[in-house]
Amino acid sequence: MFESSLLSFLTLGPAVAAVVLLLLPDRKPAMHRWIALGVSVAGFLLSLILWFRFDADNPGFQFVEQISWIPQFGISYHVGVDGISLLLVLLTTLLVPVVILASWTSIDRHVKAFHIALMLLTTGMLGAFVALDLFLFYIFWELMLIPMYFIIGVWGGPRRIYAAVKFVLFTMAGSLFMLLAILYMAWFAHSEVGIWTYDYISLAAIAPQLEMTGLWSPQALVFLAFALAFAIKVPMFPFHTWLPDAHVEAPTGGSIILAGVLLKLGTYGFIRFNRAMLPDAWDYFVPLIMVLAVIGIIYGALVALVQPDIKKLVAYSSVSHMGYVMLGLAAGTVASTEGAVLQMISHGLSTGALFLLVGVVYERRHTRLISDYGGIAGVVPVYTGVFLLVTLSSIGLPGLNGFIGEFLILAGTWQVAPMAAVFAGLGIILGAVYMLWMFQRVFWNPLVHEENRSLSDMNLRELLAVLPLLVLIVWIGIHPTTFLSPVEAAVRALLGS
Repeated sequence: MFESSLLSFLTLGPAVAAVVLLLLPDRKPAMHRWIALGVSVAGFLLSLILWFRFDADNPGFQFVEQISWIPQFGISYHVGVDGISLLLVLLTTLLVPVVILASWTSIDRHVKAFHIALMLLTTGMLGAFVALDLFLFYIFWELMLIPMYFIIGVWGGPRRIYAAVKFVLFTMAGSLFMLLAILYMAWFAHSEVGIWTYDYISLAAIAPQLEMTGLWSPQALVFLAFALAFAIKVPMFPFHTWLPDAHVEAPTGGSIILAGVLLKLGTYGFIRFNRAMLPDAWDYFVPLIMVLAVIGIIYGALVALVQPDIKKLVAYSSVSHMGYVMLGLAAGTVASTEGAVLQMISHGLSTGALFLLVGVVYERRHTRLISDYGGIAGVVPVYTGVFLLVTLSSIGLPGLNGFIGEFLILAGTWQVAPMAAVFAGLGIILGAVYMLWMFQRVFWNPLVHEENRSLSDMNLRELLAVLPLLVLIVWIGIHPTTFLSPVEAAVRALLGS
């Protein structure tokens, strides 16, 4: 009974915790933090059960649960995971307790409301990764929007309202077209087989029958409707403009979850819906996706290079790194697709750790300007060492996580589009330039600001928050097979379809 409902416990547990927190008195913030932390750690342990009981040789969905919900319209509560969504579920459940620890002292007002929002956001993220009913997927997709809006708008920086509204408007614009595509696919299924259904597996079998004769054919229009929603979430160039504002204004925990998980929902959507369900349209639009991915890689790196704000630099680096994921998916080889999935995980770990570390020093100095630092390596040696390791992982140093995903993406892309791989390779060089130059200006150079002499090094809570990310950064770099093995069968089935 427990294992058959494991995904429901994992997905809906945080929402139940949010209700419990709502009923507790406001005057006990420590209790709210500990309850949220306990629930999030329990969620991570449940996801480990998924990991250890997952059959890596099975390309299909496992731990499937299906309950009729609105039967007259063919809507059901249908969830399950394959090798691709399994890794993203694990990434999500790992980052949520990290967010709570990282926000332990920085969130000092409306503490209960913050953790309620975070728990609801967790349910939305996990639900989107495991949903096998398109109506259910849309519900979870929209559920994420509300708590993230409040996390940015209530606990963010000076321009938090602007950033929160911009985030909502961009996301809702894409979501509207995705909803129309979902409704059209359900209608098409009804016209083909005589029943209304939003079931992913059923629609994945029917959707390729949509006419695909050019840009204005039904399959192409459905593809574009999904693609717009997912391209905004990735974000792909030129739909990226909401991201820097959201990152800079969001609190540290919001930035971690935004970069670590929410962006991955866009690339996951491309895999699950655009690539798997609409193969003819995917082949038609692949050249455009590849071009936009390469532009995003170079553009994000060049803009990151000139940023005076550390957090904004890391935000634009996400545009560049997520471009590699889209390039790997567009290339469509086994190596590039597996590399894209692994790069999604690696980016979540490395960029999540970078935002955490930026938050650590921001709490002490209340500034993120690179020019306000310099020479602090001798003052905070532990912080410096941790930041250096994460910086090297972000630029793809061999032996760390960033190298494996980028190598597989470029190697797989070279097989089908050598020039795209060459131009994408420039992004790696630029990434090393902007990250190492930032590191030099923050940690080396003369210590000219007296305020920096009294900086305190990382405390135990901060080290505990970043430690699991550091372990995985090294683990993936040394033994990537651990994480590639459960993905391979699902990727080969995807490409075979």
